[in-house]
Amino acid sequence: MKREPNPARFYRDPDAGKLGGVCAGVADFFGFDLALTRALTVIATFFFPTLLLVYLGLWWLLPTKPGQMYRSEDDKEFWRGVRVSPAATLSDVRHRFRSNDARLQRMERYVTSRNFSLDREFQDLERGD
Repeated sequence: MKREPNPARFYRDPDAGKLGGVCAGVADFFGFDLALTRALTVIATFFFPTLLLVYLGLWWLLPTKPGQMYRSEDDKEFWRGVRVSPAATLSDVRHRFRSNDARLQRMERYVTSRNFSLDREFQDLERGD
């Protein structure tokens, strides 16, 4: 049974990576700069040699990033926001829903008002209907 790719999951990205794609996966997951992530990983490996074992373990354990995980660039940015700051993303989505709900309420109030009927009659008169 094939599973759908989960955009909130941590993957390694061998297509963007140099050695296994672990740094590319970390950079993609947290939204870091890839070159900076690689440089810091190499520098940190000199000071903490066990980081090499962690890197190899992640290379072995992490699944490979699926090719078509995002529908668009906006979708990619949205899921990066969910991974890095889920509370802020949820708050943003909640704000958008409230804004759209308020807009729908204003439209409903206008459509059910007498002004709407009067405006339509004026428009019909202007068109000559």
